[in-house]
Amino acid sequence: MIVRIMGEGQVRLADSRLAELNTLDDELLAEMETGDGPGFRATLQALLAKVRELGEPLPDDALEPSDLILPSPDATLEDVRALLSDDGLIPGA
Repeated sequence: MIVRIMGEGQVRLADSRLAELNTLDDELLAEMETGDGPGFRATLQALLAKVRELGEPLPDDALEPSDLILPSPDATLEDVRALLSDDGLIPGA
């Protein structure tokens, strides 16, 4: 699976790793629903850090279609709400 972090680039992530991200995704969704800005910011940073940790960066000149697009580290609650599906940022995880 190819994951794009907006403003940063892409990483290749094994589908088997999605379950590890799902807990953070669920936490992020709950914080968005309650409007917990500081919690949202911390969890978004943790989610993106985990993607970077688990994924293998693609070269900057690679133009692979992204299977999953995640917000940039400085995204606001409103920005992320626009990206959410019913399953959160990581559908089907």
